[in-house]
Amino acid sequence: MKPDYLYSKTTTMRNFFKVTCMCLALCVAGIAKAQVDPHFSQYYVYPAWLNPALTGAFDGQYRIAGVYRNQWGNVTVPFTTPGISADFTTNKNINLGISILDQTAGGGGYHYTTAYANVAYTGVKFGPGYTKRIVFGIQAGMIQRKFDRSQLSFGDQWNPVTGYNPGNPSAEVLSRTRATAFDAGAGIMYFDAQPGKKANIFAGFSVSHLTRPEDQFSASGTARIPMRLTGHGGIRLALSEVFSITPNLLYLKQGSAQEKMAGAYASLKAAPELDLMIGANYRFEDAFSPFIGFTYKGMAIGASYDINTSDLGKMAKGSNSFEISLSFIGRKSTKTPEIEFVCPRL
Repeated sequence: MKPDYLYSKTTTMRNFFKVTCMCLALCVAGIAKAQVDPHFSQYYVYPAWLNPALTGAFDGQYRIAGVYRNQWGNVTVPFTTPGISADFTTNKNINLGISILDQTAGGGGYHYTTAYANVAYTGVKFGPGYTKRIVFGIQAGMIQRKFDRSQLSFGDQWNPVTGYNPGNPSAEVLSRTRATAFDAGAGIMYFDAQPGKKANIFAGFSVSHLTRPEDQFSASGTARIPMRLTGHGGIRLALSEVFSITPNLLYLKQGSAQEKMAGAYASLKAAPELDLMIGANYRFEDAFSPFIGFTYKGMAIGASYDINTSDLGKMAKGSNSFEISLSFIGRKSTKTPEIEFVCPRL
């Protein structure tokens, strides 16, 4: 997100163009074949967004996770992205999940909402104790995009003498303010969950928007939302019985947009049921994101703060973003022997 249109001669003109152009950029993202999906710094917290093969990838019966992201408050109305998901394990090599996400993006009352159901097959197991796993996942659901015409600003509301007046009527005609489409995705995940190892590897790949939903906000109404390709992985290095470091990588491509992220976090077992976590990620050409969190019994809380390093961040004098996450894993009162899944808990 690096627009080049934040220039004007007056404060009023500058604010007008910030709001208007942000909305237009979002509405025509499908035409430009650029990234239209939201992103997260704590991307493993929201597995339905990252990879449907992560559905049920935890030690327990069910998991409820939520994430909230706020960004670009210095540019225009902040972009906010809350998401919530729930997934469930079974003893039939099948895990199930659901998720809902809603991004409110800048002015214009723009909403990008997704709702999915996920299914993961976990029956491919091999190695010592069958702790090496390959998981396949699919998801299906809907994407809805909408905006509020009454919150938009148009060029014919601008008077060169008196300036911008939101009370001036506009002759601009918008044929559609809401669009809903079916969507589907798929993914695969490998992980080594063997307990007691010094190094456990995990890696995954997913494809979102396999159905290429129509972008009905485009000029022709027939443009397609581009597929999003996501690769992710890492390795957990156990330096002692109570301390580990987990380097991890993320790469995604959607249309002409790419995102590359690298980072690591350290985990310290401070008490029998308490782990402390601290780390950082770097999103190339965009932001540096320190992270802190902890897990206690079945609950995990995390917070991260994006320190923007892009040209837009410099022009807007900051535009830093923050993100918080909360997840809870429910387990049986009588626990069975644990399989230690080593996916990062960011």
